[in-house]
Amino acid sequence: MNEGVQKNTLYVGGLAEEVNEHILHAAFIPFGDIKDVKTPLDQATQKHRSFGFVTFLEREDAAAAMDNMDGAELYGRVLTVNYALPEKIKGGEVGWAAQPIWADADTWFERQQQEQEMQRLQAEQREAMQAAEELHRKKMAEERDGEKDEADANDDPMAKAEAEVLKQNAEA
Repeated sequence: MNEGVQKNTLYVGGLAEEVNEHILHAAFIPFGDIKDVKTPLDQATQKHRSFGFVTFLEREDAAAAMDNMDGAELYGRVLTVNYALPEKIKGGEVGWAAQPIWADADTWFERQQQEQEMQRLQAEQREAMQAAEELHRKKMAEERDGEKDEADANDDPMAKAEAEVLKQNAEA
C-alpha cells in the first residue's frame, strides 16, 4: 500500500444524497466498533459531497468492511470502499488537514530564527574574509614596494652613481 495510508480509516465513495452519517454508521457497524464517521459537506449546498470516511477502532475490522462493502449497493448506488489517504492541504509544515493551521507555528518560528542566525553568520564570515583579503593586499603591496626600493637601488647604475655623489657631497 501507499505510504501514509490510514489502515483503520476507510474512504467510502458513491454515496446517495439520502445517506447521512447515521446511515453510514449503521451500514458499517456489523464489521466492528466504529470510532468516527464523517461526510464532508459542500460549503455552497451544505450537503455531503457523495463520499465519507469511516474510522474503525481495529484495523482488522476496517479490512473486513472494505472487503465486504467495496462494490456493495446502498440506497441504489454502488459504493467504492478503499483505505483512506490523509488529505493534504497547501502550505503548512506537515500538510495534513487533521492538524490545526497553527500546529506547525513553533517549527516555523524555529526555522525563521535559524535562517536569520545563518544569514548573520554568513555576513560576519564575509566581513572577516574581506578584512583578511584587504590585509593580505596591503602586505603584498608593502612587500612589492620594499622590493622595488631595493631593486631600484641595486640594479639601476644611475641610482648607484647618484647615491655615491650624494654621499660624497654629504662628506665634503
